[in-house]
Amino acid sequence: MYISIGNIINTKSQVLIVKKRIMISINIKSRTSFLKIVSFSMVLFFLLSSCEKEAVQTLPEREWTLVWSDDFNGAAGASPDNTKWSFDIGTGNNGWGNAELQYYTSRSSNVQLDGTGKLVITARSESFSGAGFTSARIKTKDLYAQAYGRFEARIKTPSGPGVWPAFWMLGSNIDATPWPQCGEIDIMEQRGQQPSITYGSVHGPGYSGGNAKTKAYGLTNGRFDTDYHIYAIEWGEGYIDYFVDDFLYQRITPEDVTGQWVYDHPFFIILNVAVGGNFVGFPTSGTPFPQSMYVDYVKVFKQK
Repeated sequence: MYISIGNIINTKSQVLIVKKRIMISINIKSRTSFLKIVSFSMVLFFLLSSCEKEAVQTLPEREWTLVWSDDFNGAAGASPDNTKWSFDIGTGNNGWGNAELQYYTSRSSNVQLDGTGKLVITARSESFSGAGFTSARIKTKDLYAQAYGRFEARIKTPSGPGVWPAFWMLGSNIDATPWPQCGEIDIMEQRGQQPSITYGSVHGPGYSGGNAKTKAYGLTNGRFDTDYHIYAIEWGEGYIDYFVDDFLYQRITPEDVTGQWVYDHPFFIILNVAVGGNFVGFPTSGTPFPQSMYVDYVKVFKQK
């Protein structure tokens, strides 16, 4: 949507430049006709863009109460708060089900506080326990989970082919109800080779993996790896709304999925940087390592 709007804006600028040049030599009648055409085009553009935004931006008023958060305050080199986060360790089953290449560790070289209120998760190209890369994946499983509310994080993501940062959630019933029946909500995941695009998705029975319900959101001017952005969902009974910097770009409802709606129970939070995998492909010789994801905060709210 934004790429096409950008093209329209560029076209409009070109038309205005042409208008300025033509007005020097055209007569009043021609000038009037030209201005009518330009005015009509501008009105049509603003009407269309206004209608398009109104269709997705008009929301009921929601008031929130903060119920859980981590601002990642602590000494440089310290591990994340163990009352809030635990670690996934190793390579998982078939690369965590995605053919990922990294070995997840709890080492400070892969995950630590930076001393200025940021969590840093770093993927490295190194030989470790049979893997060619290391990184970290932390989660609130068995420490905090919630059904419904606003879940948000302020993050600066890494980039490069084969680098896969994510802020996401899994159903807390996963041990008894395996994936995808437990449900998965991807608040943010990115392909490092596309640093201006982020994705929001859900995975459930009948729509998982490559068949997930997903939508991309792209920046027209800028990259997600050069500055912090706020990624969030607002989740209620029968809907999940996806936001980037408080702009709503997607709403998913039970009618949008091709299987059972399984988003009616508590989910826990996960932060990680994967290397390789089905979603991003292999890193290349041009992928710079190390690659770090910086997390300013994670916050969870309940609706008042």
